Amino acid sequence: MKNKEYIKGIATGVALSLAVGAGGYLGYRSQYDGVLSESEHVGKLKYLEHLIEEEYLGEVDQEKLAEGLYTGLVYGLGDVYSRYYTAEEYQQENSSTMGAYVGIGIAMQKNEEGGVRIVECYEEGPGDKAGLKAGDIISGIDGTDITEKDVSEVVDMIRGSGKEKVVLTVHRQNVENAMEVTVEITDVELPSVFSEMLENQTGYIRISQFTDVTPDQYEKAFSDLKDQGMEQLVVDLRGNPGGLLTSVCAILNSILPEGLIVYTEDKYGNRSEERSEGKTPLDMPFAVLVNENSASASEIFAGAVQDYGIGTIVGTVTYGKGVVQELRPLSDGSAVKLTVSDYYTPKGNSINEVGIKPDVEVKLDPELLNQEEITHQEDNQLQEALKVLETDN
Repeated sequence: MKNKEYIKGIATGVALSLAVGAGGYLGYRSQYDGVLSESEHVGKLKYLEHLIEEEYLGEVDQEKLAEGLYTGLVYGLGDVYSRYYTAEEYQQENSSTMGAYVGIGIAMQKNEEGGVRIVECYEEGPGDKAGLKAGDIISGIDGTDITEKDVSEVVDMIRGSGKEKVVLTVHRQNVENAMEVTVEITDVELPSVFSEMLENQTGYIRISQFTDVTPDQYEKAFSDLKDQGMEQLVVDLRGNPGGLLTSVCAILNSILPEGLIVYTEDKYGNRSEERSEGKTPLDMPFAVLVNENSASASEIFAGAVQDYGIGTIVGTVTYGKGVVQELRPLSDGSAVKLTVSDYYTPKGNSINEVGIKPDVEVKLDPELLNQEEITHQEDNQLQEALKVLETDN
């Protein structure tokens, strides 16, 4: 089995999803005298609207103008982690965060010659069960040509069809004629945990991000490896951009001794703690792989393991994202994500813009950086982690 080394930018971070009342922002009142309530700014906005109406050459979409205003307000914070989501963007963000959605279990990208190309079929998903494969090109849905449509339109056609099944027109390399493939539209759980047994009874678990379903997937993977006789463990967090605080804490609760997992402090100094019950502390040689793209929730994981000394951190210095965001849905379906607190490791260390320094530092061999897939034998960082486990035994 091959191990993909994800060299990605940091797309997500630790998020706390808050449920707010149905009122959202509608009818909202505050004593806060914000910038937009000042007459000169209101006047400037009205003047800009007037200029657009009178002189702008193109078509004007009033809804997009309003969305741009909200986006710009949050953008003005100068915080790369805070942002405004339109209703559509929030729905997509929710699917990513929750790790589940309604669909056919494939990842797609626009095909240059028309239609969409399947880049991944999730194992045991409806697409996989129907016989779809990565590399297949979809040109039609239920007899409707989609060669000129973008990926978001194709997704809407599938998810918004209201049907239990969809018929795809599929083209496959080295197959002369197009195929008609019927695929069920169901609840799909996105895989975020991947596991296998290596030599010397070494369990290997890679976590790609921390979603709502990740703890259950991790528990299953760990249990399966134990049933196979696992005696030592490597958890690979390289390229993991983070995710839900609740998710990473649930996994850490299953491996840490009793005590503090992580704590946060907001702008007023209010402290909130996440603690481990210590009921099932990990009792085997343990190594955690990290790199410069391991961020946020991944750093909470590595920081707790390092502070408690229950495992060895191997790789390169992590990204350094030590702040927490809250995601607040609004009544019109949109949402805003704001940075609201700093987080600290159990020993009180802040890693923001610093990162976590591994116990054993080792860079990925330069010749491997441009490879899309790396075998375990080629992976010098993994091999170093395996050497660490041998020493621990």
